[in-house]
Order: sequence, then structure tokens, then C-alpha cells
Amino acid sequence: MQSRLRVQGHPIQPMLVTFPYGLFVCATLFDLADVAGGPVFLGEVGYWTVVAALVAAALTAVAGMVDLWDVPPDRTRRTAITFNLVNAGMAGLFLLACLTRADGPHRGASPVLLVVELVALAVGAVGVRLGARLMRHFEGSRAEGTGFDALRGDGPTVEVVRPAPSRPGARSAGGTPSPW
Repeated sequence: MQSRLRVQGHPIQPMLVTFPYGLFVCATLFDLADVAGGPVFLGEVGYWTVVAALVAAALTAVAGMVDLWDVPPDRTRRTAITFNLVNAGMAGLFLLACLTRADGPHRGASPVLLVVELVALAVGAVGVRLGARLMRHFEGSRAEGTGFDALRGDGPTVEVVRPAPSRPGARSAGGTPSPW
């Protein structure tokens, strides 16, 4: 399966999905520090980090839906649909927490909202597992290897050609010794 959305031959959705996951984890850490008694601004930073993560999750969902068109109608398609639904569920829980604290004066987190965020991260962990399963499934259809596997390919990825040894005393047209 080839993704419709690619950058230099690589599917874009697996690249995009790391942004909402990373931002949701960072937001939860900021909120944890806020609930634990850290400076007040950490709650505000956590709130805006969740907002950025929700925007990234929306873009990732669009890329996932475009890629879903090309998945064959079998078990893999069910896994891809489940993956997208799990990611939407995680984003929905964070959206709920974000909307709950939007009216607050400092937009700080409460212990209850922190628990909701931790549950959302647990749901996201299921999404990571499903995404890894999809990547392993489609990895076999890729033309090139990844990581160090690319270096062990059939042919050289980079070919270094050394110049022929120079003859002693040979001069080029410019009067300098020739490297050939």
C-alpha cells in the first residue's frame, strides 16, 4: 500500500502522529507540575499545549482519513479504522479537559482533569500499539530499507570512487602534478 500523502516517498501520517502524542504528553507533565504545586503559569502552558496538540491531532486525522482510502478491505482496514478511532478518542478526552478549563482565570488543571488526561494517554498508548502494528504490516511493501537496513541493501547507497594512483613526475596542463 502506498500512501497518497507522501514526502520524498515516505507516508506523512506516521510523521504527523508524533506531534499530538508528544504535545499531549508534555501538556500532562505541565499539568502534573501545576497540580503538584508548581508555578501558576505551568497550568496556562499546559492548557495551550493541549490546544496545539488538538490542532495537530486534527491535521493528523485528516491525513489518516486520506490514507484510509487506500487500505484494502480486510483485517488491516479494521486495524486502521480502530487506530483512527482510538486517536480520536484520545483527542476527545483532551478536548473535554481543555473545554472544562477554558473559562478558568489561570486555566490551571485540577486533580480530576489530570486523571482524565492520564486516561487519555492510556488510550493513546493503545493507539501507539495499533500504529506500530500497521507500520509492521506495511513495512514489507516498502521498496527501500529503513535505518541501518538501508545500508545493507543490494547495491551501494553511496559509491566512493578513488582516483587512480598518480604517476611520479606527471604534470597537468597547468603545470601542477596530475592526480591521475
